Amino acid sequence: MLDDLKAWLNEKLTGPAEHHDLDHLTAPKTASGQHLDDLRFIVLDLETTGLNPAKDKVIAIGAVAVDRMAIPLSDQFDLILRRPELDIRETVLIHGIGPEALTRGHETRDALLRLLEWMNGDPILAFHSAFDRKFLEKALRQQLGYTQTHQWLDVAELMPAFFPKAREGIKRLDNWAEHFGLNIAARHHAAADALATAELTLIAFREARRQGVVTLDELHQKLRYYQRLKTLHRM
Repeated sequence: MLDDLKAWLNEKLTGPAEHHDLDHLTAPKTASGQHLDDLRFIVLDLETTGLNPAKDKVIAIGAVAVDRMAIPLSDQFDLILRRPELDIRETVLIHGIGPEALTRGHETRDALLRLLEWMNGDPILAFHSAFDRKFLEKALRQQLGYTQTHQWLDVAELMPAFFPKAREGIKRLDNWAEHFGLNIAARHHAAADALATAELTLIAFREARRQGVVTLDELHQKLRYYQRLKTLHRM
């Protein structure tokens, strides 16, 4: 079934490139007071050639939609970019993407256009979102001249904000997945990490609803309160 789904997604994401252009993209949405139950979020994970946005490059994009408090299996994005010129010797053992995969991947510009089209301007979540945001915004700017600002949320802060009593030292995606008994099918695979992050997002959203946090504005307020507490504890 998983192989059939991947084949269907690949067919869906590999239509004629001329159907994708900046002029027909949905602008980033400024969701605020909308109920979490009514919104679609994009949960994103990137694989890169390293950790430095100034010199390293995106080589794979995995994303999953959280739509009205559910994860539709048909609403996903998973592409390796065609970047055969890149040296991935130092990171291939981490993400498993080798030279052959980069040679057979999708053209970077077209892949980014497809991603923006699929995202449809919806708010974006990621685990340690600053990392993915810097890499994605740089790629969009360099490849497409795209500079619009999307709304981002960090799942790495969302989890402790709603589960402050989780055991000390639980900071990484693996830690939170283990804490809630989730299984990550292939760690450091963009689509698998995005799916695990989406599952954690649903857990956080359901806890938010239990605590009376039901709109995106209230979610941002909760995160700001958590960030202030974290700053105070460091003083």
